[in-house]
Amino acid sequence: MTRIEDYALIGDLQTAALVSREGSVDWLCFPRFDSGACFAALLGDEENGHWTIEPNAPFRSIHRRYRDDTLVLETEWETADGAVRVIDFMPPRGTAPDIVRIVEGIRGSVEMRTELVIRFDYGSIVPWVRRMDGNARVAVGGPDALCLRTPVDVRGEDLRTVAEFTVQPGQRIPFTLTWFPSHAEWPREFDPEHALRDTVEFWTEFNTRCGYAGDWNREVQRSLMVLKALTYAPTGGIVAAPTTSLPEHLGGVRNWDYRYCWLRDATLTLLAFLNGGYVDEAHDWRQWLLRAAAGDPADLQIMYGVGGERRLTELELDWLDGYEQSTPVRIGNQASEQFQLDVYGEVLDAFYQARTHGLTKEPASWALQRKLLQHLETAWREPDEGIWEVRGPRRHFTHSKVMCWVAFDRAVRSVETQELDGPVERWRHLRDEIHDEVCRRGYDPKLAAFTQSYGSSQLDASVLLIPLVGFLPASDERVQSTIDAIQRTLMRDGLVLRYLTDDQGVDGLPAGEGVFLPCSFWLVDCLELLGRHDEAHALFERLLALTNDLGLIAEEYDPAEQRLLGNFPQAFTHLALVNTAFNLAAQHPPMERRHAERHA
Repeated sequence: MTRIEDYALIGDLQTAALVSREGSVDWLCFPRFDSGACFAALLGDEENGHWTIEPNAPFRSIHRRYRDDTLVLETEWETADGAVRVIDFMPPRGTAPDIVRIVEGIRGSVEMRTELVIRFDYGSIVPWVRRMDGNARVAVGGPDALCLRTPVDVRGEDLRTVAEFTVQPGQRIPFTLTWFPSHAEWPREFDPEHALRDTVEFWTEFNTRCGYAGDWNREVQRSLMVLKALTYAPTGGIVAAPTTSLPEHLGGVRNWDYRYCWLRDATLTLLAFLNGGYVDEAHDWRQWLLRAAAGDPADLQIMYGVGGERRLTELELDWLDGYEQSTPVRIGNQASEQFQLDVYGEVLDAFYQARTHGLTKEPASWALQRKLLQHLETAWREPDEGIWEVRGPRRHFTHSKVMCWVAFDRAVRSVETQELDGPVERWRHLRDEIHDEVCRRGYDPKLAAFTQSYGSSQLDASVLLIPLVGFLPASDERVQSTIDAIQRTLMRDGLVLRYLTDDQGVDGLPAGEGVFLPCSFWLVDCLELLGRHDEAHALFERLLALTNDLGLIAEEYDPAEQRLLGNFPQAFTHLALVNTAFNLAAQHPPMERRHAERHA
């Protein structure tokens, strides 16, 4: 089984594919991120769909890279007979989604093979494949169809499309695979070389707008490209990852569908794009957020589909064996139905930060925010499922209450500094009431730490956000002792766990998961705020070393096995990487812009 970190990402701002180091496309959903996969070998085996192009003989070495800092993947093989390169990309053309693979001879005469196994609906439907006029073959299964075009003479064999061919130096042999609705006419042919030039030009232009000029330019630029690649261009929504069910614990059940848009990412996304100089992307994300959050404030969800869909019914696909036998494989996400108070704070903070950074004010947006605040005036007192979407009992999670404080704090500051109107005295009173309660019930003097929830003796890395959102300054003795307690209790091999999964079953799931990489970036930010610069930089470099050779990183990491875990690549982690890089590089770190006046 290919390790998670051995995959590369290509995408077209509608969907994305994972390509293994050996040249196999093992995951691809057409036409959207959350559509059914036509290649699902990632979560099963080759019979569940994949597309391999590789030498037809043993090879000496493989090297890969992204061309000129674009999202065009180049994989090179050295064989006894010569060298060959496969160029993989997905043109962000805004029309029918497709994947293009160009085989280029570099040296010698290299025999190649291709094997295309199309299985619609997550590897469950074998399509009907027909040879059409010219060099096209069309595969149809239910509502989906794919059109393969190549000058290579391919043939059907054992319900797969295969071919052998030889490539000479300087020769370039294209393969294109285009999705279209099965009831529609099959798509017109396009020039793969022209599509390649367009794709390189698109990503090159994107990178020229990057406003970061620090010590980690390559890592920041790559992360911003990942965030762009995870954007569904028609709506501006950004998925948490292009995959589902990559496990947080190998062989375990912590396997979730992340192909949706989380409100929790809202503020970090805005700050990453705005600090990086990507105003248009920040605007598009804010507009998606405004549309998704519209409606009854009591119905605010923690996540939505890329188009703003609310019904994300969770199902288990029992015909897939799971990545390294990690079952069940899930599509949809039941957590979309949970009650999580922190998202109100994230939404209010995101809109506040947008105005602070100069995005145009929208009267309809402020009216919506006032409605959310009105609902939160009573809802903040309720227990919830919390930031980690636990499937155990609801609790009064400390982080959730802190984010309720953030909601009212940003409302007050919006009136005070941004010329907006509202019942500011009532908001100030609620802000202070929440602050007092958290300090009284969320802090345990015996542990000298803010705890996971009221009355709990357990620690939780989410409280690292207390100084980052401005609830208390990093210099506060309670904050410093909390950071020290987390370092003593939740650190594994120098990285941070979210919480101890084997203690009291807080999340209602079997024990075991990797360290949570965004939390480790939060610790870097906290150390920097405390003036512990050497520690902060050392931990940041440690985290950067966990990215793969292409600069991609997942949600979690297994220190014992030294491998990435969880869905990949993970937007939340790349967001944290970008914002922490800015925090370490700036004389006045962007994280200080989230800070409020001290509310004792």
